[in-house]
Amino acid sequence: MSSTLPTPKELGYYFPAEFRRHAATWLSWPHKEASWPGKIHTIYPYYSLFIKELAKGEDVCINVRDEAMKSFAVDSLQEAGADMSRVRFYFHPTNDAWCRDHGPAFLINPQAEQKKVIVDWNYNAWGNKYPPFDLDDVIPTLVGSALNLPVYYPGIIMEGGSVDFNGNGTVITSTCCLMNENRNPHLTREQIETYLVNYYGVDQILWVKEGIVGDDTDGHIDDTVRFVNEDTVITVIEEDRQDENYTLLQDNLADLKKMRLSNGKQLNIVELPMPDMVTYEDQRLPASYANFYIANESVIVPTFRCARDEKALEIIQDCFPGRRVVGIDSTEIIWGLGSFHCLSQQEPEV
Repeated sequence: MSSTLPTPKELGYYFPAEFRRHAATWLSWPHKEASWPGKIHTIYPYYSLFIKELAKGEDVCINVRDEAMKSFAVDSLQEAGADMSRVRFYFHPTNDAWCRDHGPAFLINPQAEQKKVIVDWNYNAWGNKYPPFDLDDVIPTLVGSALNLPVYYPGIIMEGGSVDFNGNGTVITSTCCLMNENRNPHLTREQIETYLVNYYGVDQILWVKEGIVGDDTDGHIDDTVRFVNEDTVITVIEEDRQDENYTLLQDNLADLKKMRLSNGKQLNIVELPMPDMVTYEDQRLPASYANFYIANESVIVPTFRCARDEKALEIIQDCFPGRRVVGIDSTEIIWGLGSFHCLSQQEPEV
């Protein structure tokens, strides 16, 4: 976007916290066999349960390629018992299913005449790892057209899973992702921070260093640290000192303990265990309970058929007294190297 035009920040827009009320959740129906090689058919029952749970409290907007994909989706959702009156389909073809990263970033300004806008960041499939991504890259603009919302174009690579917001001026992210040379090698950290301020409408950027092993996004924050209210984060820790995630996550925890919010307050930190290691075909998968999605009525948490599932659900429930915490088995979905948060993008109510 031309630098002579005002940025969303200058116009009073900001990216609200996920725990703020949604108008809808946006998804892109999974169809790319290469993302779940040999087992894409196994994910649909769990994915449909996710949508069933979402639809209890908000509309669900799903990007599909054509009538055939819509028909398959309807069959899957009806079989799961989803409330189809809350589900809307949009004929927006995609390359892949990870709507958190390629979907629209909705910003709001309740005082403005135009209360909601979209930011369309550039998208290169996590450093050009999984071409083609041309269809995914234009999804925010297609959504803007469908909803008749203005769209802003920062002109740099940014993924929704790499940032998490407290809704009161603070974003948290990771250096291992945003400073990776496969994203925006021409930008310094200070320049990236300027883009975050101007196009997410924040005042403060907090940085942790590390992501978890097996995460092909180069360390998205939505697998490690999440805001649950304005001054509290959940962060994952590994209890097994022999596990390769142990030191990485201890380093993140140490960083979090030093952080202060804009008002000088220390972060409240809730520690969340990591699940047992999940592997498939000798590959370690990025299984993390932090990849939960905060919906209007519930918090939907990936579970992994392990003994730590219940403890993780209890800890997250304590953080969300006003919502039901619902665990949905993500053992099949995580073979795609992401889970419920990676698959979804919220549209705030305003």
